[in-house]
Amino acid sequence: MKKYEPKKMVAISRYQNFFPTLSEDIQNDIYDRMKQLIEEEKEYCDKGNYKHMAQILTSIAMYEVLQKHGYSEEEAYKTVSEEMWKFLDPTSMQKLARKSFFLPLMKKIVPFGFKNGSGTGWKYTWYNDNGKNEFRFECNECIYAKILGKRNLLKLGTMCCTADLINYGNLPYTDFIRTETLCHGGKKCDFRFVRHETDAGKGWERSRSI
Repeated sequence: MKKYEPKKMVAISRYQNFFPTLSEDIQNDIYDRMKQLIEEEKEYCDKGNYKHMAQILTSIAMYEVLQKHGYSEEEAYKTVSEEMWKFLDPTSMQKLARKSFFLPLMKKIVPFGFKNGSGTGWKYTWYNDNGKNEFRFECNECIYAKILGKRNLLKLGTMCCTADLINYGNLPYTDFIRTETLCHGGKKCDFRFVRHETDAGKGWERSRSI
């Protein structure tokens, strides 16, 4: 099993810039809570899930610890979600989407990345009937939904679903379409990318994404 250490996990999480701004007491309490969570969720703590677990466990620990240090639940969620979204930078993906080879590249690198970046608890359906201007797949089992659902913290999962919209929701020439996610109570997370010949042609289905 890959060694899970709270400090190293926080350092690769989307909170890596925000975390140092917290007081030392809060930081130490987050590390301590993460140690407990690692033990509680050890079935998912394998090599493939390492980056996902860094996000999930840091989010849980920060959300809980901030409340213990005087934040209201609403304030804690607002801080955790907004700081996580603030870290995202969709510009690289937007630049890549301007290239004619964007969709063929996605069809190759996304399955490869998910295969190597997913461990215990994931299940996907990959569709091979996509036309040249479409790429779609589904996530049928997700450790965000599994871990956060049993803790009644699916709102932290939907927070991560929103990150997909930030990364993919405004791509040139391309619609990112999603009708449901597991963290929103759906039966699956569906991903569909539709390519258009002109940037003016996109946008007709984006409102369906959640």
